[in-house]
Amino acid sequence: MTEVLTKRKTLLEARDLHVQFASRGRKARAVDGVNLAVGEGEIVALVGESGCGKTTLARTLLGLERPTSGQVLYGGAGLDYGSRALKAYRREVQLVLQDPTGSLNPRHTVYEAVAEGPRIHGLANEEEIVRDALSRAGLRPPERFFLRYPHELSGGQRQRVVIAGALALAPRLLVADEPVASLDASVRGEILALLLRLREELGLSALVVTHDLGLAWNIADRVAVMYLGRIVESGPVEQVLTAPRHPYTQALLSVLPESPEPVVLTGEPPDPTRVPGGCRFHPRCQVLGVGRAAEVGVDGKCKGEPLAVLPAVPEPQVACHYAAATGS
Repeated sequence: MTEVLTKRKTLLEARDLHVQFASRGRKARAVDGVNLAVGEGEIVALVGESGCGKTTLARTLLGLERPTSGQVLYGGAGLDYGSRALKAYRREVQLVLQDPTGSLNPRHTVYEAVAEGPRIHGLANEEEIVRDALSRAGLRPPERFFLRYPHELSGGQRQRVVIAGALALAPRLLVADEPVASLDASVRGEILALLLRLREELGLSALVVTHDLGLAWNIADRVAVMYLGRIVESGPVEQVLTAPRHPYTQALLSVLPESPEPVVLTGEPPDPTRVPGGCRFHPRCQVLGVGRAAEVGVDGKCKGEPLAVLPAVPEPQVACHYAAATGS
């Protein structure tokens, strides 16, 4: 897997990305030094708890937020924030939101919803584009759905309409924010299978933002685990999810049904206005809490020595003093 990934040409990249917001008189470091790359034809899962910064990172990669510092690159070139350049960019990098009901205008038919993008970009052969996009999204025969309204569709069908709206612009990359979170379990597998099929048929790349490591296992080539504005572990999905090295990744995996024993994290949920010194995870770290970090002499480092920002490489990597000391 790693050998294959190293040969993929990078399509979208975050390079030392920082995004800050003012919050109650303090600065919230929503994205606090991130390097992340998505290759051509690659699916990368960005995983973490709510509030870890993954949605802000996704919005910044889409050009919806401007970075405080650092850079977004597409095809090797820095993102141009001029209105004309952003319009062209967003045709090639499309967003798929988690809530299809909220994404679709209840007063617009399916045809109008899918045709909106082609109309904005002045594309010819509108009806042919809409028909092809609906068909690729699994709504067949497409004409049967043209005059339907969102309330007349199932949740899975609405999500397929949202995906069809993205496909209508022939993008090269999808940014899918919790694409199956609002769907029944029986429908989730169908939507994930659809995303995989689109990758095979169209060569689409995707960044899938999720809190669900089970979803990452089923769809991604690589996974990046994010905590408090920074990626703390990344690598090929099989290696990260079968042998997680960061205590936070281990805790996330422990809630899956097949896990023998859940890890209960201590402390408060992360606050991006108060990033702890040392390892940002140390106030909640189960390894530090039970004394295992002290046993190998890194407890002081965990509490006081910052970790380097991980680079955007395909090989497995982790930002953890304990993992570095033990080789785990």
